[in-house]
Amino acid sequence: MRVYLDHAATAPMAPEAVEAMLPYLSGRFGNPSGSHRESRQARRAVDDAREQIALLLGADPSEVVFTSGGTEADNLAVVGGWEAVAATRPSPPALVCSAMEHHAVLHTCRALARRTGAALREVRSGKDGIVDLEALAEACMPDVGLVSVMTVNNEIGTVQPMDAVASVVRSRSSMAVLHTDAVQAVPWLDAGASTAPADLVAVSAHKFGGPKGVGALVVRHPTTIHPLIHGGGQERERRSGTHNVAGIVAMAAALSATHSARPDTVRRVTALRDRLGDGLLTSVAGSTETGAREHKTAGHLHLRVAGVEGEALVVLLDEAGVSTSAGAACSSGAVEASHVLASMGLGPDEAASGIRFSLGPSTTGEHIDHALAVVPDAVAQLRD
Repeated sequence: MRVYLDHAATAPMAPEAVEAMLPYLSGRFGNPSGSHRESRQARRAVDDAREQIALLLGADPSEVVFTSGGTEADNLAVVGGWEAVAATRPSPPALVCSAMEHHAVLHTCRALARRTGAALREVRSGKDGIVDLEALAEACMPDVGLVSVMTVNNEIGTVQPMDAVASVVRSRSSMAVLHTDAVQAVPWLDAGASTAPADLVAVSAHKFGGPKGVGALVVRHPTTIHPLIHGGGQERERRSGTHNVAGIVAMAAALSATHSARPDTVRRVTALRDRLGDGLLTSVAGSTETGAREHKTAGHLHLRVAGVEGEALVVLLDEAGVSTSAGAACSSGAVEASHVLASMGLGPDEAASGIRFSLGPSTTGEHIDHALAVVPDAVAQLRD
């Protein structure tokens, strides 16, 4: 049996997304920027998808900017949003982000600070995996131009209190724009409601059953951004480049399917996640759950196993037919100690002992049974 418990990394494509995408990979090949029949057909498909995505993200269609994925959406939000604010200031405004951000945000903030000389303040989180609101308030001075706090953490699954975050930002940094990486939120939360306080919202299709290589940034009125990619002026001159029509149409179909099934999926997966978590905490001595489960999405279970390197456990579980993840993998496949766990105040050994099980709509009871059977044996093998 092969058990896939790494849905937070990427999810299988939804049948609805595949069906919607296929016509635009063959006969319907038009460029939406043209004026002939094939182009008009493609443009209608993009416009229809934009309206559907906007509705489900709680946005106006004119606020949706299509991108190549979550990483580009985050980069566009951080750099483009900051540059738009900086253009109105006599000196470079400061940046604030939580220290547990995805690297698409954290590395972008650091690179922007180095390039421009802007101050960057990274805000710690508590042991529960929730951003420290007092520390956020201290960081949010009047000189801040952009604040970024993710809606759901990709590694441990904690849901951040975006209403409280926005309240702090609005009261302390009145000129700042608020960005949130909502990539992990869409499968489990009503993204429109959960991200409503944010000015800029990034999502990625392949996390909720769409294809890889397509995403979106919601730019809520009256927020403005400077483009990163210049060219033909697509997306209201906020992101140039020929539209990925097939990907955009499939993303809309996947988002619609996710939205319709979400209540039932959340109920079912929560029960499976709890059974897996409770079973492993009982059967694996020295295991500790990271963060408070009541603050997490249904699909996330993150454990730390004393005396065991998370990546070594991932390798053994892969051999036993269970796909999981540990740490933060880069393009070379190397794994570093988790910056997310470090931001929670955990030491290097604890940060290196983490393992993430992320469930999804395709997870079944049989999958959980298999994981419960093989994980304790793999841990025992490593300890021996």
